[in-house]
Amino acid sequence: MTTGTERAPKEEASGRRTWLRDHSELGVCVLLLALGVLVLTDALTMDVDIAQRGPVGPRTVPVAVGAGLLVIAALLAVDVLRGGRGRAEGGEDVDLSEPADWRTVLLLSGIFLGAAVLIEPAGFPVAGALLFWGAAFALGSRRVDRDPLIAAVLSLLTYAVFDKLLGVPLPGGPLMGVL
Repeated sequence: MTTGTERAPKEEASGRRTWLRDHSELGVCVLLLALGVLVLTDALTMDVDIAQRGPVGPRTVPVAVGAGLLVIAALLAVDVLRGGRGRAEGGEDVDLSEPADWRTVLLLSGIFLGAAVLIEPAGFPVAGALLFWGAAFALGSRRVDRDPLIAAVLSLLTYAVFDKLLGVPLPGGPLMGVL
């Protein structure tokens, strides 16, 4: 036979877990708060030349975004603590009872990490082509005759637009002299 004092810690832990589960949206609030603090800290510690100062300087947008993130985090926290709950999104083509496809998620994550590692030594055109081709494969395309060609064209086109037209330097890798 158990006494009330022996059951209290288990019930308290269960009650705490239930409260946290019912208020899980507070995790998003914490993430937004941390992101807002990071953006504000980064913006306010930015070195700005005296010639760059003015009513709208390089700090203006990051400070506004950081402050907006803090306000949104606070408003969301108040809403959650007052009983507001997010509803599961329903859609015609989404079966919410099916489990997540972790194989695809892991494949895409690996492809993104591989492209990030390869971008400096191999250059954007090669890493981008592997990224586009790998993402198409992970998402179900098995057209080996067409997908690599489309990936190469997309990657080269993206490189040309950003590097040549917009002036955003991207690493060219071994193709630097050719392009």
